Amino acid sequence: MFEITDLKQTRFYQEAFLEGWEKGFEEGRQEVRQEERRLLIRRMRDRNHSPENIAQLLDISVEEVQRLLT
Repeated sequence: MFEITDLKQTRFYQEAFLEGWEKGFEEGRQEVRQEERRLLIRRMRDRNHSPENIAQLLDISVEEVQRLLT
C-alpha cells in the first residue's frame, strides 16, 4: 500500500517541498527587511527628520515613508 513515507520519497514531493520552503524563506526575509526599514524610519522621525528628508536619504518616495509610519 502507498504510504506517506513513500510519497515523501518521490522526486515530485521533494521538489515541491523545496520550492515551498524557499518561497517561505524569501517571504520571511522580505518581511524582516520591511520591519527593519519601518523601525529605521521611525527612529529617524523621532530624531526630527522630516518625511521628505527620510525619503531622500533612503531613496524612497515620501508616500512610502508615510505608509511605513502608520
